[in-house]
Amino acid sequence: MTALAIDHVILATADIYATAARLERDHGLASLPGGRHAGHGTGNRIVPLGDAYIEIMGVVDEAEAAVSPMGSWLREQTAAGDRVAALCLRTDAPGLHATAERLRLRPLPMSRDAPGGVTLSWRLAGLAEAMADPSRTFFIDWQVPPDQHPARGPAPHRVEPAGFAWVELAGDVDAIHDWLGGEVAGVRVVEAREPGVRAAVALASGESFVLT
Repeated sequence: MTALAIDHVILATADIYATAARLERDHGLASLPGGRHAGHGTGNRIVPLGDAYIEIMGVVDEAEAAVSPMGSWLREQTAAGDRVAALCLRTDAPGLHATAERLRLRPLPMSRDAPGGVTLSWRLAGLAEAMADPSRTFFIDWQVPPDQHPARGPAPHRVEPAGFAWVELAGDVDAIHDWLGGEVAGVRVVEAREPGVRAAVALASGESFVLT
């Protein structure tokens, strides 16, 4: 079983392209076209960070999103502006199976059509739980070659990203640790009355900035 690792954070936004432009203008991080999540009315752009990535996610089809739990969740998340809405942790197939069994989750196969005629496939567990409580992570097992992982995309950044400096889960500390099942590199846990998630991007220069 592979240890859990930070895969990506979801940066929820009401305007995917405006948020992508802001990240490039303010922080030098470019993004790449992602795709659409069929049946959910949502889409994304990807900000590759080397070993992890930012998923800029928003609604792209209002009618479809109106009848989708994910679309409705995104609308709620972005009512007050952009926000880091969820953390996804990466593992392998045995790791996902073990995590799902421990937490009584049901892995779901998913895919999206990426630019260039490539279809990306993966399995997720815990997404509904993460949407209901941002102090809960969800889990992914990518079923693609390593060079097709979104974190490896050739984005024309003006800076050199070095992954996430940290991702912070806030809420009931004991409950979060029970959910994670152990320490996860780069993830810090803090006690808070309101559950939430924050993230800071690390740059090769040694600088970092909090993602908003």
